[in-house]
Amino acid sequence: MTQTGYEPLVSIDAITAGLASVGYISTREISTAIYLAHNLRKPILIEGPAGVGKTDLAASMARFLDVSLNRLQCYEGLDEGKALYEWKYGKQLLYTQLLKEKLGEVMDGAGTLDAAFEKLTSFEDLFFSETFLEPRSLLTAMKQDQGSVLLIDEIDKSDEEFEAYLLEVLSDYQVTVPEIGTIRAQVPPLVILTSNNIRELGDALKRRCLHLHIDFPEAEREQAIVRARVPDVSDALLSQLVEFVQGLRDLDIRKRPSISETVDWARTLLLMHATELDEDMVRSTLNVLLKHESDIQAVDKDVRTLARAAASAG
Repeated sequence: MTQTGYEPLVSIDAITAGLASVGYISTREISTAIYLAHNLRKPILIEGPAGVGKTDLAASMARFLDVSLNRLQCYEGLDEGKALYEWKYGKQLLYTQLLKEKLGEVMDGAGTLDAAFEKLTSFEDLFFSETFLEPRSLLTAMKQDQGSVLLIDEIDKSDEEFEAYLLEVLSDYQVTVPEIGTIRAQVPPLVILTSNNIRELGDALKRRCLHLHIDFPEAEREQAIVRARVPDVSDALLSQLVEFVQGLRDLDIRKRPSISETVDWARTLLLMHATELDEDMVRSTLNVLLKHESDIQAVDKDVRTLARAAASAG
């Protein structure tokens, strides 16, 4: 039986434990989606607000399985050429120069025009072979013999044409290079697509994927996440800072703090030798949590209330 890097995915509990071993605190729903995606050989489409750990899940899966992470960052104007491969033009040019110097030897024995043309054609084919092919994320993922994690990040930022192109990749785990042919993955990658709901995705793409929604974590899970990333934070400060962040997310602001910003704030408070939240400390470090000046100004009037509520919780 062929050994791949996916052997640790034997159960939902094993996936939860494996992710925890690399610092990702999973939920039953997340681990179940991964288990099903592996066994049904389907991609996972993860939707939810920015900053809830969608991208981090893919990176954590790669670390847990000890396989490569191939990331394709989507954007408007992305096409299959940029996502799949490009030719090594510099190397082709170098070989062309070398061939030019050897042209006399190459053409030696070609007595007719047809014979000379056939020899030149064979060299043209050589220039468009895998020797001169530079694989990008999609092709690299298909060529991993031990498996890999393919992250197609923010698919909702790409154009509908590129989304349509992905259907072959997600259905058959194969890609086509016109000059070479179809390349099929011997070990299909675990594919994770993320979306921040900038635009509605097509039904054809959704049919090919398992759907998973990840929202901001509840307080208990967020504490576990921060504990995993910042082990030196005290229990009291941990409870208070998470309670404060959870209160911030309930306010009407442009950008709610992400999980990574909660972790950054915990590190900031440790660096400033804080043992508990106080109003002045919160005000002086709000820029770690909030990324818009309008949000900082809007929250200013609520800082005292939120800080006192958080202190009571701790």
